[in-house]
Amino acid sequence: MPSTAKELYRQLRLLPWPQLWNEEAPRFDRASPAERIQQAALIRAIAVVFSESGPPEQKEAVRLWLRALLRDPGEKIRRYAAAALPKIGAGPEEEAGLLSLLRASSSDREKKFLLQTLEKIGGAATLQIIGEAGHDPLPLTEQKIKASLARRENPSAIRMDSLLADAANLRVHLRGRRGLEPIVRDEVEHSPRVRGRFRVVEVRSGLVALTPLAPFTLADLCSLRCFGTIGFAIDNAPAAAPPDSLAALAAAIASPLSRRILKTFTHGTIRYRLNFIGQGHQRSAVRLLAARVYALCPEMLNDARHVTWTVDLYPDGRGGSVELRPNLTPDPRFFYRLQDVPAASHPHLAACMARLAGKMEPEIVWDPFCGSGLELIERALLGGVERIFGTDSAAAAIAIARRNFAAAKLDLLPAEFLCCDFREFTARAGLRPGDVSLIITNPPLGMRVPVHDLRGLIQDLFQAAATVLRPGGRLVFANPLSASSPPPSLRLRFRQAVDFGGFDCRLEMYQKRAR
Repeated sequence: MPSTAKELYRQLRLLPWPQLWNEEAPRFDRASPAERIQQAALIRAIAVVFSESGPPEQKEAVRLWLRALLRDPGEKIRRYAAAALPKIGAGPEEEAGLLSLLRASSSDREKKFLLQTLEKIGGAATLQIIGEAGHDPLPLTEQKIKASLARRENPSAIRMDSLLADAANLRVHLRGRRGLEPIVRDEVEHSPRVRGRFRVVEVRSGLVALTPLAPFTLADLCSLRCFGTIGFAIDNAPAAAPPDSLAALAAAIASPLSRRILKTFTHGTIRYRLNFIGQGHQRSAVRLLAARVYALCPEMLNDARHVTWTVDLYPDGRGGSVELRPNLTPDPRFFYRLQDVPAASHPHLAACMARLAGKMEPEIVWDPFCGSGLELIERALLGGVERIFGTDSAAAAIAIARRNFAAAKLDLLPAEFLCCDFREFTARAGLRPGDVSLIITNPPLGMRVPVHDLRGLIQDLFQAAATVLRPGGRLVFANPLSASSPPPSLRLRFRQAVDFGGFDCRLEMYQKRAR
């Protein structure tokens, strides 16, 4: 017999569901009260295993078994059964059983665990009973049940085309990878849909801050492709010692400006999660802060699943700044991204590379390491491209690139994807030297995808560019080497260190000299 409940659970968790249900559960039912308490971990193991496997008719039998255990004489057995119910799904009958037990219980500990379970599965009946005196020791119970009800019955969504008026004092934060700020700023200042509607007021590491000059929609902002996430900055909460600091943060989150933004851009109930940037989970602070926000604005419901908003809390020397971030997942800008390959570019990085490349007529584009095809797609979406070529040594990558390219609805653009080493490209494609105007690529960087001779690979890429590019043609790529020696015919036009997810890589653009 295992010495602890955790060890027993780990052993039972490995058993298949037929053995748990047909052998262990009957043995548990026949055991004495003392033995059942020692084997309570079986209840949790059965619920977890059946949440992942087992036929539907058996799950219904497990649900009935758990409901019966809510009437067990042992408080520990009842508590384990209550905690197990949400794992296999619970409805009005289970809610009624939990509420009946809550009314009858005289144990504060048992009430606490029952309310924690009801936070996950409770409905209107639970909301009614927790309003009774003495039945709500947890400050978030009512809020969590309302959020759960809203999630099940009225799922919310982000409104992309709703117009936010009177936003003159608002700051919009476009966040992305460190090093890409100049490209993001250039896009804001020159994109037709956004130019003149926003003014850049600050640029710092990983951030381009804007002030609206006219009413705008989220769709307006999402016409930009080079940033990572959008955040609406609310006034900073002043530095203070807890609990005053939480009170200041709650006041900022529930402020009139915050409510106006959330109501404008949300269809349905406003549900959000709290995210303390760089400070871990902060579970205690989340519970206290969410309770304060709810007291100030009951329309805003803190939730942990499928929320439409994340409230990011950035610590700074003056206290903490609050940003409201719409959860645009999947990102509507990159609808074509159906599949990916390991170590592929992030879409907004690919968009930055495409924008950096500029345009040349006629534009013939080649990606020697096309992966999932994002760089080629982003450049094609900017227009003016006559033909696309993508090569990759992995057949799976070529298949994914073709699928993503088709999803981007670029059917009229001739595109050829070849499974081959990039050094064989010109012979396989039938191209002559000087036929290509743009090479845009994110080659293997030697971090997540091992490369036998990284320096030799980059040197071969330079040589290929010097051969196939026409005069004035460009090579835009992520260079993992701190020093490299391009051929004399390639002139460096741009170099910027960019955060590639924990390590710096240089985003570079070379232009082929005229003869």
